[in-house]
Amino acid sequence: MIDVRSPQLVLDPAELPDLAPMIHRQRLVIEGQVDHLISAEEISSYLSQLSGVIDMTALMEPATHRSDLYGWAGWIHWETSGAHFYAWEEPVKFFSVDIYTCKAFDPTAALDFTADFFRTNRCVAKGF
Repeated sequence: MIDVRSPQLVLDPAELPDLAPMIHRQRLVIEGQVDHLISAEEISSYLSQLSGVIDMTALMEPATHRSDLYGWAGWIHWETSGAHFYAWEEPVKFFSVDIYTCKAFDPTAALDFTADFFRTNRCVAKGF
C-alpha cells in the first residue's frame, strides 16, 4: 500500500497523479542545434517575441546571465508562469527552452517560431 503523504518519484509521466486537476498546467521543452553562438540579446529578443507568439503577458523584461562554464541562460516571467532558456557553446552549439504555463498555448506555434528564430539545424520538442 502506498502512503500518499510520502513523496513519490514517478518516472513514467503517464503514471503521474494529477494533484490539482482544476489548475491548467502545460509544459513544453524545445531543444535545437545551431551553427552560431547565441547571445544575450538574442535570448532576450526571443523570449520577448515568444510571449506574443503564444499569447502570454510578460510581467518583466527577460533576464539573462552567463556562466563561464556552460554559457548563457535567460528567463521571463509571465502572468501565467514563464520560460527558461539555456544555450551551450561547447561541446556543441545547442539550446534548450523550458516553457511552463497555467494557460493553454499552441505548442506547434512555439516550436515553429523557435526553429525559425534561431535558424536551427535541427529542432525538436516534447510536451507534457
